[in-house]
Amino acid sequence: MLELRHLRTLVALRDAGSLVEAAERVHLTQSALSHQIKDLEERLGSPLFLRKTRPVTFTRAGLRLLALAEQVLPQVRMAERDLARLAGNEQGRLHMAIECHSCFQWLMPTMDHFRDHWPEVEVDIPDGHHFEPLAALAREQLDLVITADPQPLPGVHYEPLFRYEGLLAVSRQHSLAGKPHVTPEALADETLITYPVEHARLDVFTQFLDPAGIQPKEIRTAELTIMMMQLVASGRGVCALPNWALTEYLERDYVKAVSLGERGVWSTLFAAIREDTREAPWMEDFLRTARETSFAVLEGIKPA
Repeated sequence: MLELRHLRTLVALRDAGSLVEAAERVHLTQSALSHQIKDLEERLGSPLFLRKTRPVTFTRAGLRLLALAEQVLPQVRMAERDLARLAGNEQGRLHMAIECHSCFQWLMPTMDHFRDHWPEVEVDIPDGHHFEPLAALAREQLDLVITADPQPLPGVHYEPLFRYEGLLAVSRQHSLAGKPHVTPEALADETLITYPVEHARLDVFTQFLDPAGIQPKEIRTAELTIMMMQLVASGRGVCALPNWALTEYLERDYVKAVSLGERGVWSTLFAAIREDTREAPWMEDFLRTARETSFAVLEGIKPA
């Protein structure tokens, strides 16, 4: 009567808060997910959650199955890891690079969790390398690169992790602070604060300013997100960051955020890996852990 997919569906529904987002997380259409849940409810003879509630309100039967899922799913995951070890596939190396200044918020807990379950795999983030990370991945100097800028390279596979929206951070007193969105022209008289990377790797340029032929009045760089926020809050400029990187500053009312354009600027974050490690059990587990951790700790992201 009960299958693992049912438990995973209920967990996704609880975490996502709606059928639409839950369906995206388990890679089903909303119709297929609704049918799966309705079929299970008919078998059990009891509804599992109250319709038209957001976030989803579970019935006693739904809460009982969620409690079961919390017990069973981690045990299944652990058994899968153990079986991989018994098959002799546990050895590996995971040296990675991050082309994302604000990714450590979800990457650190991912790595901590992964190390606990795969102590045999050598995990490292080499520093001081003077090469292009994706090229180094293809040459086997690295094993994984977190990037939002996939480049076609032989033997390299890009695994989508999640989608995110880029937002414009402005001071609370800024004239744009109360706007629902901004146009590219609105940045022509602004100082734009960015990370010290090529403009070709920044969505605010490639997806927003460049197509409109607009350049900001001045460009200023800062290494750290917290320094960018200090400058923005002080009225020294504006900056574009992923929505999750701004969450804590918005909650503290430190700065305000505005969408870039009427439809927003959305991008996908990828884990670039080599084809020859794609099916390694420890790599599959790392990617799975990265997705689960991201949705657990980040707000405003969507399944890729």
